[in-house]
Amino acid sequence: QVQLAESGGGLAQSGTSLTLSCEASASGRWFVINDRAWYRQAPGKERELVGTVSKGGATNVVDSVKGRFNLSTADSKNAMYLQMNSLKPEDTAVYYCKANIWTMSQGSVDYWGQGTQVTVPS
Repeated sequence: QVQLAESGGGLAQSGTSLTLSCEASASGRWFVINDRAWYRQAPGKERELVGTVSKGGATNVVDSVKGRFNLSTADSKNAMYLQMNSLKPEDTAVYYCKANIWTMSQGSVDYWGQGTQVTVPS
């Protein structure tokens, strides 16, 4: 069974940094990671895209976080990271990772992490 485990959220003051992690596993089975992404959902708002990582490693972030947030990966750990710098109160949200993962039994499926809370007090 494929799982995405997120970590790294918490309370951060304005102007500081946090790094979120998202690590994929599949109960010891072989799998292939395709495109990945980070989303966030603020209270009372819809879930929104933060950034993407293609299978080839190309990254992109949305305009609202450009220059402050960076995505990276560590293939040896099947991990994806979201480095968040210069945090603002409006970055407060639950952050979710998503990955399209291929397994022999399921084919290509989108999986979501459990979400991790990031709170930046005003």
